[in-house]
Amino acid sequence: MRTNFLSCAAGTAIIITLALSSAWAETLSSDSQMGEILDNPSAKSVLDKHVPGLADNPQMGQARGMSLRSLQMFVPALTNEVLEKIDKDLEASSQDN
Repeated sequence: MRTNFLSCAAGTAIIITLALSSAWAETLSSDSQMGEILDNPSAKSVLDKHVPGLADNPQMGQARGMSLRSLQMFVPALTNEVLEKIDKDLEASSQDN
Protein backbone atom coordinates (compact mmCIF):
# COMPACT_ATOMS: atom_id res chain seq x y z
CA MET A 1 0.00 0.00 0.00
CA ARG A 2 2.80 2.42 0.89
CA THR A 3 4.58 1.80 -2.44
CA ASN A 4 1.40 2.61 -4.37
CA PHE A 5 0.99 5.86 -2.45
CA LEU A 6 4.60 6.87 -3.13
CA SER A 7 4.25 6.00 -6.81
CA CYS A 8 1.08 8.04 -7.03
CA ALA A 9 2.68 10.98 -5.19
CA ALA A 10 5.74 10.85 -7.45
CA GLY A 11 3.53 10.75 -10.56
CA THR A 12 1.52 13.72 -9.31
CA ALA A 13 4.71 15.66 -8.58
CA ILE A 14 5.94 15.02 -12.12
CA ILE A 15 2.64 16.19 -13.63
CA ILE A 16 2.64 19.35 -11.51
CA THR A 17 6.27 20.05 -12.41
CA LEU A 18 5.55 19.65 -16.12
CA ALA A 19 2.50 21.93 -15.90
CA LEU A 20 4.49 24.61 -14.09
CA SER A 21 7.37 24.27 -16.55
CA SER A 22 4.99 24.85 -19.45
CA ALA A 23 3.52 27.93 -17.77
CA TRP A 24 6.95 29.36 -17.06
CA ALA A 25 8.20 28.58 -20.54
CA GLU A 26 5.39 30.61 -22.11
CA THR A 27 6.19 33.79 -20.17
CA LEU A 28 9.53 35.17 -21.24
CA SER A 29 11.12 38.38 -19.97
CA SER A 30 14.38 40.27 -20.02
CA ASP A 31 15.45 37.90 -17.22
CA SER A 32 15.03 34.89 -19.53
CA GLN A 33 18.04 33.32 -21.19
CA MET A 34 18.83 34.61 -24.65
CA GLY A 35 18.58 31.07 -26.00
CA GLU A 36 14.95 30.88 -24.89
CA ILE A 37 14.19 34.24 -26.47
CA LEU A 38 15.99 33.45 -29.73
CA ASP A 39 14.29 30.04 -30.03
CA ASN A 40 10.81 31.54 -29.64
CA PRO A 41 9.70 33.26 -32.88
CA SER A 42 7.34 35.70 -31.11
CA ALA A 43 9.98 36.65 -28.54
CA LYS A 44 12.64 37.02 -31.21
CA SER A 45 10.39 39.41 -33.15
CA VAL A 46 9.92 41.50 -29.99
CA LEU A 47 13.70 41.65 -29.60
CA ASP A 48 14.12 42.59 -33.28
CA LYS A 49 11.53 45.36 -32.86
CA HIS A 50 13.35 47.01 -29.95
CA VAL A 51 17.00 46.18 -30.72
CA PRO A 52 17.27 45.53 -34.47
CA GLY A 53 20.17 43.30 -35.42
CA LEU A 54 20.93 42.01 -31.93
CA ALA A 55 19.36 38.60 -32.49
CA ASP A 56 21.40 38.12 -35.69
CA ASN A 57 24.70 39.18 -34.14
CA PRO A 58 27.16 36.25 -34.36
CA GLN A 59 28.17 36.80 -30.73
CA MET A 60 24.66 35.89 -29.55
CA GLY A 61 25.66 32.24 -29.88
CA GLN A 62 28.02 32.77 -26.94
CA ALA A 63 25.34 34.64 -24.99
CA ARG A 64 22.56 32.02 -25.21
CA GLY A 65 22.99 31.15 -21.52
CA MET A 66 22.89 34.77 -20.38
CA SER A 67 19.78 36.78 -19.64
CA LEU A 68 18.93 39.72 -21.82
CA ARG A 69 19.23 41.91 -18.73
CA SER A 70 22.76 40.65 -18.03
CA LEU A 71 23.75 41.65 -21.57
CA GLN A 72 22.90 45.25 -20.73
CA MET A 73 26.52 45.99 -19.75
CA PHE A 74 27.74 44.83 -23.17
CA VAL A 75 24.97 46.27 -25.37
CA PRO A 76 24.48 50.03 -24.89
CA ALA A 77 21.12 49.90 -26.71
CA LEU A 78 19.68 47.78 -23.87
CA THR A 79 18.72 50.65 -21.61
CA ASN A 80 16.35 50.16 -18.67
CA GLU A 81 13.64 51.83 -20.75
CA VAL A 82 14.16 49.44 -23.67
CA LEU A 83 14.14 46.41 -21.34
CA GLU A 84 10.85 47.60 -19.83
CA LYS A 85 9.33 47.88 -23.31
CA ILE A 86 10.63 44.43 -24.23
CA ASP A 87 9.15 42.97 -21.03
CA LYS A 88 5.79 44.59 -21.75
CA ASP A 89 5.73 43.26 -25.32
CA LEU A 90 6.89 39.79 -24.26
CA GLU A 91 4.12 39.63 -21.69
CA ALA A 92 1.55 40.75 -24.26
CA SER A 93 2.79 38.20 -26.80
CA SER A 94 2.59 35.37 -24.25
CA GLN A 95 -1.04 36.30 -23.52
CA ASP A 96 -1.84 36.17 -27.23
CA ASN A 97 -0.67 32.53 -27.42
